[in-house]
Amino acid sequence: MLSLFLKCLLGALAVLVIALLSRSRSFFIAGLVPLFPTFALIAHYIVGNERSAADLRTTALFGLWSLIPYAVYLLAVYWLSMRATLAITLACATLAWAVAAGVLLLGWSRAYPSAL
Repeated sequence: MLSLFLKCLLGALAVLVIALLSRSRSFFIAGLVPLFPTFALIAHYIVGNERSAADLRTTALFGLWSLIPYAVYLLAVYWLSMRATLAITLACATLAWAVAAGVLLLGWSRAYPSAL
């Protein structure tokens, strides 16, 4: 139970830091905070404890590939922010992320069928 509480606390801390930075003169740094590996640390710790080192390496490799959907999301936000309202921008960017993530999962399942 304590472990679950600490994980929730890390997520809440990340949200707090983002909120504080978004109000500062260095608001753009708020875009760096989601890239802090808070959840990756948790995932890698759990996988590293419960599975083999090879599985941990596979998880890390998939994490590298998962940067592609995130980049698609950011490019969509950048491009749409000049052309649409905030709600439409974020909705379309999220949809773009979901499509890119789906393509990634499909490609991954074909390249590493034993991983799924």
